[in-house]
Amino acid sequence: MNRPGGSGPMVECENLVKIYKTRDVEVLALQGLDLTVERGEFLAIIGNSGSGKSTFLNLLGGLDTPSAGRLAVDGHDLLAMDGDSRVLYKRRTVGFVWQNSARNLVPYLTAQQNVELPILLDGGRNRRERALELLERVGLSHRRRSRLQELSGGEQQRVAIAIALANCPGLLLADEPTGSVDRATAGRIFDLFRSLNQESGLTVLIVTHDRQIARRVGRVVAIRDGRTSSEFRMTRQAAEELARMGAAGLSSWDWPGSGEPSHEELVVLDRNGRLQLPRDYLDRLGLHGRSRMRADLEEGRIVLRPEGEGAVPADPDEGSTH
Repeated sequence: MNRPGGSGPMVECENLVKIYKTRDVEVLALQGLDLTVERGEFLAIIGNSGSGKSTFLNLLGGLDTPSAGRLAVDGHDLLAMDGDSRVLYKRRTVGFVWQNSARNLVPYLTAQQNVELPILLDGGRNRRERALELLERVGLSHRRRSRLQELSGGEQQRVAIAIALANCPGLLLADEPTGSVDRATAGRIFDLFRSLNQESGLTVLIVTHDRQIARRVGRVVAIRDGRTSSEFRMTRQAAEELARMGAAGLSSWDWPGSGEPSHEELVVLDRNGRLQLPRDYLDRLGLHGRSRMRADLEEGRIVLRPEGEGAVPADPDEGSTH
């Protein structure tokens, strides 16, 4: 049942817009989001409530449809999909793990039957063997006959991961997968995601508030006000420390860090020349609400200054320079 891998990025998102409409209100949940996710990448998405991150996850999962822009996953154009194509996409291209176990599992079925269900719906053969293989992979073959109420929160999430992997998706999505478990269990769940990524080359995208996860993922994307505002890239030193722990058979969840920042923050300049400055920078400068800034090109750098501060007289004949 292995699906052949494609070429190019796993996710390509350009100027993505999502508008929710009611009778009297129109809400712009995403307003020009740009993001590319490479195949085999392990990525975390962070952002405050209302930033648009859950909306983006639902669009990737085929649970909602974009309003405008471009969104392609594994070569599938999610704006052009009809209903039948969307059903097949959700069954075969993406796997989804919810924070709430009730959305992942059918309570009156055993763990094994839950894993067999998506294989059965997709017309797959050898579903029993595949389900047992996946339960073994997530360390729960001994709980295959247990139902939802007989499993701990962490066990439920691991069964949910097995279900999400049942039809060999290219992209695994997880919405706050460690949000309702204790620290030790969260570590086991995270290490499972990491091993799936490293050993199987599975592309994994997690939406999270958990700083423990964000510190241990190579790339973290922050969404603010419906746009990509900044990215955090793991430093070489931190990546080497984590690699040494993995080689020693230790859990990355127990990584204490070196005391140095584990990630470097980068602002994102979109295709229209827009960027969002880090919130703490704005707070330090007392820039709240709509503020005017002066942009100057100095020695190959763009320098932003509050209006009226250190202004350089503009040359009207070089409007494209200043």
